Amino acid sequence: MKTVVAAALGECVHVAGVMNFLRLAELAGWRTVFLGPAVPVEKVIETARKERADLVGVSYRLTPETGEMLLAQFAEAADDLHAAGVRFAFAGTPPVAERARKLGFFERIFDGSETPDAVLTYLRGEGGDPSNQPIPPQTTVERIRWKAPYPILRHHFGLPTMEDTLRGIEQIAEASALDVISLGVDQDAQENFFKPEKQDPRRRGAGGVPVRTPDDYRALYQASRRGNYPLLRTYSGTDDFIRLAEMYMETIHNAWCAIPLFWFNQMDGRGPWDLEGSIVEHQEVMAWYGARNIPVELNEPHHWGMRDAPDTVFVASAYLSAYNARAFGVHDYIAQLMFNSPPGLSDAMDLARMLAVLEAIEALASEDFRIWRQTRTGLLSYPLEPAAARGHLAASIYLQMAVKPHIVHIVGHTEAHHAATAEDVIEASRIARKAIENAVAGAPDMTADPRVQARKEELLADLEVTLDAIRALAPAGVPDPLVHAPTLAKAVAAGVLDAPHLRNNRFAPGRVNTRIIEGKCLAVDAEGKPLSERERVEQALSAVRE
Repeated sequence: MKTVVAAALGECVHVAGVMNFLRLAELAGWRTVFLGPAVPVEKVIETARKERADLVGVSYRLTPETGEMLLAQFAEAADDLHAAGVRFAFAGTPPVAERARKLGFFERIFDGSETPDAVLTYLRGEGGDPSNQPIPPQTTVERIRWKAPYPILRHHFGLPTMEDTLRGIEQIAEASALDVISLGVDQDAQENFFKPEKQDPRRRGAGGVPVRTPDDYRALYQASRRGNYPLLRTYSGTDDFIRLAEMYMETIHNAWCAIPLFWFNQMDGRGPWDLEGSIVEHQEVMAWYGARNIPVELNEPHHWGMRDAPDTVFVASAYLSAYNARAFGVHDYIAQLMFNSPPGLSDAMDLARMLAVLEAIEALASEDFRIWRQTRTGLLSYPLEPAAARGHLAASIYLQMAVKPHIVHIVGHTEAHHAATAEDVIEASRIARKAIENAVAGAPDMTADPRVQARKEELLADLEVTLDAIRALAPAGVPDPLVHAPTLAKAVAAGVLDAPHLRNNRFAPGRVNTRIIEGKCLAVDAEGKPLSERERVEQALSAVRE
């Protein structure tokens, strides 16, 4: 085990930064020796020799002129240790750090602007110069493990031109703002990439970057090969799924697959497939990625939440997502948990809903089916006013940290007004990082709230009612209705899985009405009174029988 010795040097008594540094060093696997405040140069050097230190960290936060002379004295006294390969790091205020840089003695200098995960990266690395650090892990699971206890960060990014998107990716990577850049590509790239004759020049760049060739994707990937080398990933498309998957892996080394179970088809107007056909296609995509040990995310439940579906449907769709992923050979499953969707949910009831999802799907976990938690803020919940939007982003992510996510999908605070620029992404990342740092340092256990636990138990009980209703729709002889595409499509057609926004949809009845009551999104009758899940499901099945 490597040893680090650290102290506040000379007459400096400020040790909070030293203690934070050593706490992170312990997380990175170092043995730590803390010498305290106002430690003489000779004492630091003596202890470094005695403890056979691999790294010596000193801090000074007082007058720059005094600090410069003290650090020069320290560098001279430690010259033989430096020559023998002992590493040295310094931390201080920006003016003192600037003086320290001029000495050319310290391999790494911290001026207080660094995030804790950046310090942790240094402590896990081999070199001191940030430009000389090893490239961070380039697969999702490895990067999650490498960055713990902090979650990896992702954000959508895609501007209406290739040129602007390339420059933006370079800027985001150089700023080390994200671990994963999710390429937002336009609709023709998702639906008609291999059918140029169907592409409409008038909608070029609508909704994202207009990638049109594999070389476009290769260029986007190359733009990310700098800074902290973020991973790239993108939508699975709405047609030609396997061809797109093969191309994504060859060009951008797609970090993970994200695909729905019931959406991105004729039902929501985002693809050419009918509902049942798209379910089959999506299951095949899961199997393709699973066979290659690439993680799969089903970005499913939030589509129901965004359409004001009852909480019970949200939880059921999340369970069906994980269940299908496991059934079709996925080994690393990313469970997406979109908070604040629909807007109006209370934080307590929103958290209860997520805990119900996690408890339900954890029953599916095994050595061969690993679950990784990903949280995000609901897109529709953002206020337009910029300061309020920033506050909402920070508050939402602090709440999300209660479920200990492995991935935080940052939804930028500008999204209610415009698609995020590179500058917006970097700012949103900084806001998110601070909320995460506060939570990791020691947040209260919001999951222990009795109201949260009571609501979680209600939803878990309701889940069994919903799943039984889906099973009841299957024809005789179907071995597993929960992965049977015709039965799943029938569950939507019957209204067992339903949302108010699906009214007048040719694939779903849209009969259910919902209201936010006491912070919950509940199905209600014509008078606005809450329906139990058993009553809601029975009404749906009765309509089918009639």
